[in-house]
Amino acid sequence: MYTKFLNLDEDKKIRILNAAMKEFAAKGYERASTNEIVKEAEIAKGLLFHYFANKKQLYLFLYDYCIDVIIEDFYKKMDYSRTDFFDRLRQSMEIKFEIWEKYPDIFEYVKSSYLETASEVHGEMEEKRKVIMGESMPKILDGVDYSFFKEGIDLDKVYNIVMWSFEHYGMEMVKNARAMSELMDKSRIFPEVDAYIQLFKDAFYK
Repeated sequence: MYTKFLNLDEDKKIRILNAAMKEFAAKGYERASTNEIVKEAEIAKGLLFHYFANKKQLYLFLYDYCIDVIIEDFYKKMDYSRTDFFDRLRQSMEIKFEIWEKYPDIFEYVKSSYLETASEVHGEMEEKRKVIMGESMPKILDGVDYSFFKEGIDLDKVYNIVMWSFEHYGMEMVKNARAMSELMDKSRIFPEVDAYIQLFKDAFYK
């Protein structure tokens, strides 16, 4: 169904995808404007509807595309032989960084899609989410060795604190880079990531 779009040259395809992710993530399905999407993507509106029959079709395709990217470019790149919790976390940050460089709004879009209540897409999104949740998709922390943690520590709370911190940190990096119209600087970001990781290790490890 989407062969023509998928066969576009890579630059134009990425522009359209990123413009759609940005608009849907910021405004939700109902308030999102295809006029803004085509303006951001620098294409004619008729061209967008040459590839997608309507806004609903674009939204549902975009969700499927994003999930495929996350599975292929994120979970399958994880080295599960490295079992230290914070080593695994750093890997996830490195892979997320690669995805963010190409799709700056992908994680915000996916997160917003889980909260989407618009009646026009809600039913189909519920079905898609059930399929994703039911798949045996590898998880970031599969096989992690928790013996390094202090005795009696609440690992669920540790996980939440660490993941919330780095999710917020990553989003701030994306937002700041976009505000400055520049690329994220890996040479600056990852020394900061390592400093935070060391701080967490000092707090939670034996």
